Amino acid sequence: MLIQQKAGVLGNISLNGRLIDWLYLEWHETNKRILRKRTASGREIALRFLQENPALAENDVLYQDDQSLIVVSISPCDTIVVKPGSPYEMASVCYEIGNKHLPLFYESGELLVPYEDPLFRLLAAGGFNPAREKRKLLQPLKTTVAAHGHNSGSSLFSKILQLTTPSADA
Repeated sequence: MLIQQKAGVLGNISLNGRLIDWLYLEWHETNKRILRKRTASGREIALRFLQENPALAENDVLYQDDQSLIVVSISPCDTIVVKPGSPYEMASVCYEIGNKHLPLFYESGELLVPYEDPLFRLLAAGGFNPAREKRKLLQPLKTTVAAHGHNSGSSLFSKILQLTTPSADA
């Protein structure tokens, strides 16, 4: 079965007795333009989104007929979870993760990143108290950042630090 566009979102489509056939995706498969997978019931499908980035999300409906719906479910994976205690910690953790050019996700005040042992140890050594959990990576942080150099005097990070560092006057 070839799917070239989304059919909607599960919350906006009435089931009317139809069965849900889940398509389990890893977080890194959600932006693939071309992908072959099997649904939970074993139905082979081919995704081909050539006109636009699919940006598939939890509960996206990819197909529907009178008997069933094919719906996306993002599979949980090993994740580093950090709950920053202050804006300064938030900026510092985001900088450390961003400096490694790793994907970053945000959910309920927590920063999530796919698990990598070197990053976990770096964050632990920095005192950020990371936790390793199985989580669904659902809310990617999308950022557009101008090109930067690692030796420039006035970086975005230094500006954030100036804004978030408690002043001696307070």
